[in-house]
Amino acid sequence: MSNMLNTPDIKNWVILVIDDTPDNLVVIEVVLKYHGAQVHSAISAEAGFKILETLTPTVILLDIRMPHMNGVEMFQQLRSNPKTAHIPVIAITAYAMDDDREKYLNLGFDGYMAKPFDIFTFVPEVQQIVLKAKGTSHNK
Repeated sequence: MSNMLNTPDIKNWVILVIDDTPDNLVVIEVVLKYHGAQVHSAISAEAGFKILETLTPTVILLDIRMPHMNGVEMFQQLRSNPKTAHIPVIAITAYAMDDDREKYLNLGFDGYMAKPFDIFTFVPEVQQIVLKAKGTSHNK
């Protein structure tokens, strides 16, 4: 009997999560690993760049509000580097305003998600954003 839920298939995905709040990292990691993804996490933009020296993820989930270098600054550096420019990047933020989605999409992010996440829709939303991104400007 087939699974009644439309379970996303992200078993071959490598996901980098960058968020300066450890609790957020744990929740995101648990949900993504439950679906079979390989998850790497970083507590800062600097730590994220270090991981990217040896890893090319399927997608990057990037917190916007971080100390030192915020998510927008990191995103701009990712896009300006030919090695990382093709990787879909999803902006995540806890301080969501009504116009944030449009603002971050206009900056070039592939998707936008507000925290707290609904753990039941989180993975399908991530998958949809990545598939759309890879179907457009992020051909691998």
